[in-house]
Amino acid sequence: MSGGYKKMVGSGRLSAVRSGFSVRLFLSYALDWILVVAFGFLALGLGFVTPNKRPFSLTDPNISFPFTESEACPSWLLVVLNAGVPIIGIFIVSLIFVPGATVPRDTPKTLIWKRKLWELHVGLLGLALSLVVAWFFTQGTKNWFGKPRPDLLARCEPDFENAARYAIGGFVGEAATGRLYSADICQQTDKGKLDDGFRSYPSGHSSSAAAGLVYLSLFLASKFAVNIPFVPSGDSVTNSLSRAAFPSRMQRNEDTYSTSNSQEAQWNDQSGTPSPTTGKVAYSNAKHNAQIQAERLQAAAPPVYLLCITFAPFCASIWIASSRWYDFRHHGFDILFGYLMGVATAYFAFRLYHMPMRDGAGWAWGPRSDARAFWAGVGRLGYAGERRDIGDMASKRHDGVSAAGPAEDYRPAGSGALTHANGITQQNGITRNDEPHAYSGQEDYGVARPYGTAEYQDVNLQRHEEEMPRDVEMHPMNNRI
Repeated sequence: MSGGYKKMVGSGRLSAVRSGFSVRLFLSYALDWILVVAFGFLALGLGFVTPNKRPFSLTDPNISFPFTESEACPSWLLVVLNAGVPIIGIFIVSLIFVPGATVPRDTPKTLIWKRKLWELHVGLLGLALSLVVAWFFTQGTKNWFGKPRPDLLARCEPDFENAARYAIGGFVGEAATGRLYSADICQQTDKGKLDDGFRSYPSGHSSSAAAGLVYLSLFLASKFAVNIPFVPSGDSVTNSLSRAAFPSRMQRNEDTYSTSNSQEAQWNDQSGTPSPTTGKVAYSNAKHNAQIQAERLQAAAPPVYLLCITFAPFCASIWIASSRWYDFRHHGFDILFGYLMGVATAYFAFRLYHMPMRDGAGWAWGPRSDARAFWAGVGRLGYAGERRDIGDMASKRHDGVSAAGPAEDYRPAGSGALTHANGITQQNGITRNDEPHAYSGQEDYGVARPYGTAEYQDVNLQRHEEEMPRDVEMHPMNNRI
């Protein structure tokens, strides 16, 4: 048996999978970083482009505010808060709190550090993507619109004596209140200061604050399970074991279901008031009350101190955005729109690399498959790969038996029918309403292993676990980050 295992290790593409390192995959993510950095430099370059300059009125009170010399949140502090603080936070959480309490005791340290570094990598990549996308679109939009800031006239220093020479529109009459003037009326010698006076929309401070700090709030909420209490769906319950740090290393006899007998026992609830009609109705009411009680016990609110930690970055972003109002740098709509841009990029970047908070247990999505590192194409569901992408491992067991053969059933003895926490009875992988749990590419590994797939041959490999040295990684899924 061990000889077959050694042969598997040295076989073609499978050896690359078992080694845990793929040059192709490394280059794929390196390209991601290169593109993100490139767009960052493009956004930086847009700051030196002369913006459009929208005509303005010399009597417009909305652009007549004084120029604030000392800003509440200068550019250097903005970088520290919007980029530095999230980077430090992601480092601390990824290296200290990941992978968490669901790690089996015998998990190799190298595998744990792989998971830590992967969570750190995608956390930083998502942050960088959020900041760069928000910055790029904000800078470009500023130049396109050329909207005057509230302090434009203080920057402009208009030439009132020759104002008529620069009039380009508006009402012509005895009063000049309705006339519009071009930016040529400005006598400001500092070109950078004048150009920046026409970059009011949208607010860059607001968009970057949301892009960095709202992203951090989402990251912390995901890792610390800070969300509105909810009852897991049926699919979430049946796959609860797969939310562990390394589900393929868990004991195979762990069962995430309760038996029908235990469910019936839960119906012996004394909280309901018996119906005065018939015994059947009374039993139905008691059963209903027990189900309600069971549902309310499936979720609870997180501690308030975790709410404070999670909301702190969000509150900081609100302060940054509001400072642009009382520093007379932006109009109200500019601040709101810029902040919404940042929220959109933060949420998009977070969800691009992290699982949903209500179903992901705080984990990031795994890496792309080696075969789909650069391209998936039409007809394929994403970039995670399929069993044909890893060659013979999916079609053959390690002992030479076809993967389509019968699989062991690890259900407890005497548990022919099992009932999920949502009340649906499952028998041989089929629910009572005849909806199969297995999807394309899956095999029936028994109800205790609902997440098992033919791709990894998890059951068959664990069957030989006692024959393998403890320092040998069992199979590709154990080596995945």
